Amino acid sequence: MDNINYFNLKEKIAKIMKSTEYFILNKLEDGYKLNLLNSWNKETIPNIIEEIKSLKFHPNKKIYIDFENLKELDSIAIIYLISFLKKFKKQNISYLNFEKYEQIFDFYQKHYQNEFLKEKKILNRFFENVGKKVYDILKSTKLFIDFVGKVFYFLLYLVMNPKKIRFRATLKYIETSAVDALLIVAVTAFLVGVVIAYQGAVQLEKFGANIFVVEMISITMFREIAPLVTAIVIAGRSASSYTAEIGAMKITEEIDAMRTMNFEPIIFLTIPRIFALCISLPLLVFFADIVGVIGGMVIAYTSLDITYIEFINRLQNEVPVKHLLLGVFKALFFGFFIAIIGCFRGFQVENNTTSIGKYTTISVVNAIFVVILLDAVFSVIFTQMGI
Repeated sequence: MDNINYFNLKEKIAKIMKSTEYFILNKLEDGYKLNLLNSWNKETIPNIIEEIKSLKFHPNKKIYIDFENLKELDSIAIIYLISFLKKFKKQNISYLNFEKYEQIFDFYQKHYQNEFLKEKKILNRFFENVGKKVYDILKSTKLFIDFVGKVFYFLLYLVMNPKKIRFRATLKYIETSAVDALLIVAVTAFLVGVVIAYQGAVQLEKFGANIFVVEMISITMFREIAPLVTAIVIAGRSASSYTAEIGAMKITEEIDAMRTMNFEPIIFLTIPRIFALCISLPLLVFFADIVGVIGGMVIAYTSLDITYIEFINRLQNEVPVKHLLLGVFKALFFGFFIAIIGCFRGFQVENNTTSIGKYTTISVVNAIFVVILLDAVFSVIFTQMGI
């Protein structure tokens, strides 16, 4: 850093470019001279930045920074000053009366400047990524609403023209979505029933309320666990398969060929799948209810000495059938949204093989999220209604 006598510059001063409370800027024959005044700190630096922003500097000119009349210089002001001087070449920067601030200025220049700029860059990138994600979500939501509107339009069209409903395709999808999923649903429901009964039995036994395990198992399975677990299993199986099937058809241009032959893809590909899940998922939930209660019954017999006859009698007398019907009712909506999300993501697949995996994953995540969201909404509504 060059220390230059202030008096050697007097003859070079041509005119004052800017004079403020915090600095005086003079234009010289070979560049600029910036006299720092008063206090440069976190309170004054916003005003200083605004003042300096309004000025235009030639980057190839020299600049002299005079610290003689400066009363205070804190770390924020030093960092700003370093960033401001970046627009000039290093050999064109000179400092006057710099002894008081030289050590701390060097310290910040070596250790803090790069981190400051790096953090600013990371922060900008973070907000940029957030903005992109929000835009993508809004764009995807708009496309999904548009797709749902088309589905309802063609559903109404099929109600007016029932002969065009593809019953065979619907039965085929019921087989692949429900019949082929019976084993995994049965195993999952049985294990969940066992876990709920076992954990409940441990707690109820402490209070001598063993018999209430019947209500706990049955109401929990009927209202919440069986519909939710079954819907999540089907979302993992069916939403992914629907997306992959339709996506593969799009890549091989079969969907374009259907449109060319005046076949509407939503009628031929989407609506049969929606019908299939709206029929099969409530039946699967009913099946899961039975298997889950059987799992709980086994634990009640082995851990709490409640016989099967006692369990069934108390289930019949103490548990209203409305709990079973509410779970089956929710499954109808779960099936509709799982099917429509799986088909929607399938139509979004691009003309490359990697996009099938991408949108298959997205469809499963979306379907599971919507299932959990709907379950929470239904729980609040049913509680407020007192059912």
